[in-house]
Parts: sequence; structure tokens; C-alpha cells
Amino acid sequence: MNKQKIPYTKPSITEREVELVTDAARNGWGEKCYEYIHQFEKAFSKYTGAKYAIATSSCTGALHMGMAALNIGPDDEVILADTNWIATAAPITYLGAKPVFVDILPDTWCIDPERIEAAITSKTKAIIAVHLYGNLCEMDKLLEIGKKFNLPIIEDSAEALGSYYQNKHTGTLGEFGTFSFHGTKTMTTGEGGMLITNNDALYERLLTLSNHGRSRSQKKQFWPDEIGFKYKMSNIQAALGCAQIERLNELVDRKREIFFYYYEHLSKINGISMNPEQLGNKNSYWMPTIAFDNDTNITRSVLIDKFSSENIDARVFFWPLSSLSQFDTSNSNPLAYDIPERAINLPSYYDINREQQNRVIDVIRGLLINRTLLAKKVIE
Repeated sequence: MNKQKIPYTKPSITEREVELVTDAARNGWGEKCYEYIHQFEKAFSKYTGAKYAIATSSCTGALHMGMAALNIGPDDEVILADTNWIATAAPITYLGAKPVFVDILPDTWCIDPERIEAAITSKTKAIIAVHLYGNLCEMDKLLEIGKKFNLPIIEDSAEALGSYYQNKHTGTLGEFGTFSFHGTKTMTTGEGGMLITNNDALYERLLTLSNHGRSRSQKKQFWPDEIGFKYKMSNIQAALGCAQIERLNELVDRKREIFFYYYEHLSKINGISMNPEQLGNKNSYWMPTIAFDNDTNITRSVLIDKFSSENIDARVFFWPLSSLSQFDTSNSNPLAYDIPERAINLPSYYDINREQQNRVIDVIRGLLINRTLLAKKVIE
């Protein structure tokens, strides 16, 4: 009998989400067309502790608009880790600027602060801290570098909703932070994003840019003050977000529960490492990830084939962005090139049960046992 498929992710939708989305579809028009958007922004601001929040159509759009508000433009450079999804780098290019990729740390797989200073030039205008898979960048060191060189630190927290750095929610430590509500994320609006900031002047600039360049002090109807953007979230999406954020603590707690079950059964096995949680921080574990040591000889292709044979979705670790033809190739980021060859994200959707997690665990244990036996036979 074929085993039931285990997807790596899917959202958790209850009757509460259906109720609010239905209300927005039926009644959220005319004078009420922004009602759920404003509610969602207020709730998100309260959850993260940020002073301001602006709902957007995507995290990519939030990054684009935020960097435009910082006046990043042609021939400027923005530093970020080589290990990222292209959504972090693409908005830099929209502005005519250049992404500069540096290597990652071996434990968190986030940007290596020591590599940043060497990459700073007279053209550098910002540093992006991407909190990968819920793991946290070393924000104290990054903020220190930013202060030293007078550079804003931008937090791409698309994957770290519910993660805290020294009791401060991700996205609240830098100049601004951005989040994603794609269907794969801990909470979802289908597509969508959020930009948060504590900077009064930056917020006013963002409000203007987010409204096609029309300042809120402008009295003329349909009179833009400059060229802006159209990255608004729809009221229907925001209604879904309002319901999801009511459950956000529950959703994050469930992610952590899923991770720790994996961790309990896998962390003591030699030859593997998983998402870390440093003292004083809280990892939301959006995507539980396992990396195999090089001497295990367990590669990405081996993992994909074995998971596929067991009817389990395999989600590969991010490729280094500098390996893409769209960007300059880098030969100086060895960790960013090495880890994707031997790592994989584990299924972690809300409704996954222990039996399904045990199937995933058995695949990993089986691979390690078989590799150990094979190595022993070769030695003999």
C-alpha cells in the first residue's frame, strides 16, 4: 500500500479565518475597504512591539519600498548573506543597486559579521540581516558595524515571525523590518507582507511611497507628490491576517513543538546539526533544518531521492545567490556553497502528527545507519 504523502508545509485555516474573510468579501467595500487592513496593521504592530506597521502585497514589495525610502539607488551597494532566497536580492536590483554577497556562519547559516566589514566600500548604503529559517542573525554585532560605518541595518524577517533576539522581536532592531505571509509561512494571508519601523520620519516617507507617492497631507484629490508604489495588501487578505494573528502564539508554539520532537530524536546522533537557539533568544523554527556532516557522505541528491521514495516532500536548502547566472559568481563564500549540498528542510506544517514525523525521522536514521554500515564494510 502506498504511504500517504507528507508535504513539507501547508497553512492552518480554521472557521475563524473563513468567517472574517467572508465578512470582508461581503461587506468590506466603499468606506470599509481598508477596515481590515488597518486592524491587521495595528494588531501586527502590537504583537511585534513596533511603533508602525504597513501591510504590503509581499515581503519583496516591502523590501523594495523600504530601500527606496532610504534613497538606495543606481550604483549603490547593499551587503547581504549569500545564503538567501532571491526575493531578498531582487529588490536591490529594482533600484539599480548591486547586491554584494558575503559568507555565512556555520551554525545559524546567517550572515557572518566578520565578512561584512571587508565587503564595505564607499558605495555601500545598507546591510540586510536575513533571519534564515527562524534562526537569528548576530544583531548586536551588525548594529555595531552599522553604527561604525553609518549604515542602516535592514531586517528581512520573512522567515522569523515569532523569533526574538534578546527579548526584542525580529524586525524591531534595525532601521526597518519586513515579513512574509506566503502560504508556506507560519501565518498566512495567501500572499502578502508587512513592513515595520520605529522611525517616525521613515514611516511618513513610507506612507507617501505606499500611496502612489501621494502624501497624506496632500489635499488635492488624485494628486501624487512623487512617483510611488502600489504594494497594498487587499482588505480580504488582511481579514485572513486578522484571524491568523489572533492565533499567532498558538501557531508559533506548534512550530516549536514540531521542531523539538525532531530535535529530541535526532540531535544526539553523530554527524548532524540542526537549527540553533542561542541563550537569551527565541527561535520560531519556521523551517526545521538538518545538515549532515561532510564525512557522512549524505548529499542533497541522496536526501531528495530517499524522501521521494518514501512519499515525503523534500525542500532543499537555499542555493547561494552568487551561483545564479543573474549575479556575479563568488568564490570566496565556501560555507554558502557547501551547506546546500548536504542539508534539507523537514516537514513542519501545523497538522503534522507524530506518526508522520516518525516517518521522517526513520528516513534520516536509516540513511545514517546504512552509511555507517557501508563505511564499516569498506574498512574491513
